[in-house]
Amino acid sequence: QVQLVESGGGLVQAGGSLRLSCAASGRTFSTSTMAMAWFRQAPGNEREFVAGITPSGGTTEYTDSVKDRFTISRDNAKNTLYLQMNSLKPEDTAVYYCATRLRMLILRSRDDYPYWGQGTQVTVSS
Repeated sequence: QVQLVESGGGLVQAGGSLRLSCAASGRTFSTSTMAMAWFRQAPGNEREFVAGITPSGGTTEYTDSVKDRFTISRDNAKNTLYLQMNSLKPEDTAVYYCATRLRMLILRSRDDYPYWGQGTQVTVSS
């Protein structure tokens, strides 16, 4: 199976930046064949898609509310996924989750991702 571990969350003022990391491991699967994504979930809300990236890193996709502020990337040599978050807003406050699927295509539904990390808290103060 695949294991995912997020890190890099914390408390930051509005307008600040954070970089989240997701370390992937497993004896059977390779990150080079797996699309990956970030989701987030705020209190009282459903878990929603934030950004996705293809196995090679050549194609990325973002939800409209973060498109001009966040950047998703990956380093397959390190088996690590990243989310650079700039110009953070209080409405970005949520638990952020790393997810992956054993397919090439980026999809936006949480039901399409069988593997998940434990989540990392991001809190943006005004």
